[in-house]
Amino acid sequence: MSLDSNKRFQDRADATRKLMEILPIWPMQQEAWMVVAISAGAIFIADKIAKSLSNATLELLFNEAIMAPNNRDCKVGMVSESEEIVIHQELVDSFNINLDYIYGEAHRRYEERILKYIYRYRKGETIISLHNKNVLLVDEGIESGLTMMASIKTAIAMKAKTIVIATPVMPLNLVPIFESVADEVYGFYKLANFVDTEFYYEELNEPAFEEVLNILNRNLKFRKDDK
Repeated sequence: MSLDSNKRFQDRADATRKLMEILPIWPMQQEAWMVVAISAGAIFIADKIAKSLSNATLELLFNEAIMAPNNRDCKVGMVSESEEIVIHQELVDSFNINLDYIYGEAHRRYEERILKYIYRYRKGETIISLHNKNVLLVDEGIESGLTMMASIKTAIAMKAKTIVIATPVMPLNLVPIFESVADEVYGFYKLANFVDTEFYYEELNEPAFEEVLNILNRNLKFRKDDK
């Protein structure tokens, strides 16, 4: 049994309430923010945070995992919808994976999966420009850090003004890594004995497409105004 087994959330609503306890909501209300969910499950948390801010726009950034050629359950990299790529160097080296494979697979995942999500959720529209924006990247939990690093790399490439990370639970060893590339890192639980995200939720159901789409559609007006 993990030493962190008592650190659990009832569900996403409980995780959101606790995460918002440590976010500087009032100072953030004094500026405009882009609250960006970096996974479908995180959209519920990001939506609540965006509603608590005075001038915030909600967005969903799509990322797709790159799997090892000899182990389809092992993530060795991540590609974002802006085609920014992050690799897990230790795994790539240990599996002796050629970088040509990584870039080829990243392009394939982008073409076959990410573009499908863009058309399905946004009817083909690209993500709102993050140029000179205060960007809050939100996920329901961080595991390897690949998805968050790909999202950070995307925000940097798009010349975001400020990049802040917020998540209910994350491994402690990733904190200094994120602090080196982001302006602030907020995690309710930063755990030395991290298991996986699902372990820290009593209930963490897969989000239905319609639920995610409804949240995005509610923010469509603001999205159009911000284009």
